[in-house]
Amino acid sequence: MTALITGASSGLGYEFAKQLSRLGYDIIAVARRKDRLEKLEAELKTKVTVICADLSKEDECRRVFEESDKFDIDIVINNAGFGLIGEFSDSELSRELEMIDVNCRAPHILTKLFVGRFMSENKGYILNICSVGGMMPGPLVSVYYATKAYLLSLTRAIGEEIRRSGKKVYIGAVCPGPVDTEFNKVAKGSSKIKSRSAENIVKYSLKMMFKRKKVIIPGFEVKFSAIAAKLLPTNLMARITYNIQKKKL
Repeated sequence: MTALITGASSGLGYEFAKQLSRLGYDIIAVARRKDRLEKLEAELKTKVTVICADLSKEDECRRVFEESDKFDIDIVINNAGFGLIGEFSDSELSRELEMIDVNCRAPHILTKLFVGRFMSENKGYILNICSVGGMMPGPLVSVYYATKAYLLSLTRAIGEEIRRSGKKVYIGAVCPGPVDTEFNKVAKGSSKIKSRSAENIVKYSLKMMFKRKKVIIPGFEVKFSAIAAKLLPTNLMARITYNIQKKKL
């Protein structure tokens, strides 16, 4: 049994690798930081294959798929991603485009390639790490929320196509709220909002994935936010989100 995890050098990706290794899966760990991946390799008891790749580049995404072709992969976790906090008018365009590449294009490419492979094999799990933010407008985190909305919508649509095909392939989305990871540091913000541990979120996500839940929302508070996003007017949700994100600046 083998699981491929992107963004495995820290945060949720690191935790997915640890928990899947405990379940007996060999790990293909994908990230840019070789030293972090080597640290992960030393920690895990199952076999770890390290692939250093910059997923903001299409050819690197394709290389990850090609290098994994010799493995019998059962699970793909598209976890790599980052955020950016601030006014859209002030944020750096190049950084936003990089975010779109990592948060949208990379999981799109890998999902496309692995769906084709898994459909031919009639097996496999693909779990895309989205965000509850993908269910609502995100003032001050506009591009990040938009990227997660794209990935969530894509995952849901592919899931319906697979369901109708009758194939034993799973695709689902995890939509967490605040997580205790490096996210705010990378996004250049700080949060006083209560966050859940990566360990807790990953444990719940894997449990729901194996139950073939299509959209996984860890935590009561986050479920409440998802319900509010459906029921409240969009303009009101935008104002609420602005006030929440403003506290991070």
